Amino acid sequence: MTQPTPRKRATHPSLAAKKRPSQQRAAVTYEHILAITAELLGEVGFERLSTNLVCARAGLTPPALYQYFPNKYALLSELGQRLMQRQNEVIPRWINREVFTGSVADLEKALTGLILDTYSVTKQTPGGVWILRALRAVPLLEQVRLDSHKAVAAAQTRLLGEAFPDVPTKQLALVSRVAVDLPYAAVEMLFDVKMNARAVAQLVAAMIASQLDRLRSAARG
Repeated sequence: MTQPTPRKRATHPSLAAKKRPSQQRAAVTYEHILAITAELLGEVGFERLSTNLVCARAGLTPPALYQYFPNKYALLSELGQRLMQRQNEVIPRWINREVFTGSVADLEKALTGLILDTYSVTKQTPGGVWILRALRAVPLLEQVRLDSHKAVAAAQTRLLGEAFPDVPTKQLALVSRVAVDLPYAAVEMLFDVKMNARAVAQLVAAMIASQLDRLRSAARG
């Protein structure tokens, strides 16, 4: 009896850069490739983006590009990680232990500032809105976004744990994850729908800050 041919596992394009430049000339080329990719994203979107377009605009041959990035998804992954890092660098300006132990109004103000700054950073990043959309729409890239949100949520859980040591960590982790994802969703919405950015930020901030009294009640038992 003939044995069925085992199915081959589906292979996915690599998201890792092939080579990180160690010399200045290579580093300049590496950054040039990424800058051109971001520029093209703003012009054609992520679906029409291709390595051939990047090579033509950057003045490189495909083999020269492939020394660093094996495909367009590796380019998008690198740009995505950089955008997430820029967004995350905004957080400490607004969120710390003191704001969690202050008033609800103080937390609302901090969260409003955080959302508006995150929106601004994304808007100012070349190709930022398209990078954001690619991280949401391309299944291969979603882990970049999810890993970033997970790391931020873990950091916020630790801060909340310092402010509310008597509240179960599981509850704090739930609040943290929702408090991380809602602002990001609000930022994405502001690029898709014409709305007043401050009004949206204030509404989302109020929704999240309302949990502060619940945490204090939980801490009191």
